[in-house]
Amino acid sequence: MGADILIVEDSALIVSALRILLEDAGHRVSDAGSVRDAIAIATRDRPDLMLLDLSLPDGDGLSILEALSQAGIAPRVTVAVTGRDEPHVIARCKRLGCREVLIKPMNAMALPALVAEWLAHD
Repeated sequence: MGADILIVEDSALIVSALRILLEDAGHRVSDAGSVRDAIAIATRDRPDLMLLDLSLPDGDGLSILEALSQAGIAPRVTVAVTGRDEPHVIARCKRLGCREVLIKPMNAMALPALVAEWLAHD
């Protein structure tokens, strides 16, 4: 049985590609393109894994993880997905609870195996 995965990403093209890969691997996928929608969906659905873009139209993606953590409902695993590879950005992601930080463009084909690994080591 697959995991419940929330993709937080404002690019429809990226969401579509990731959805296909993850659903083909047997996971249930939902998506949100904004901070507000992501918090609402994660609160309602309680995903196992959240793939979290840091730059969203209505704010900082990490504010989602902060809000969910404060409410005691953070996903089992959160992975940041960003185009920024500065050490302070990566350090902030890790400090706030991200298991990994994937730098765009990422190798999407490797994602199903990574998801399995992340959830197995939770």
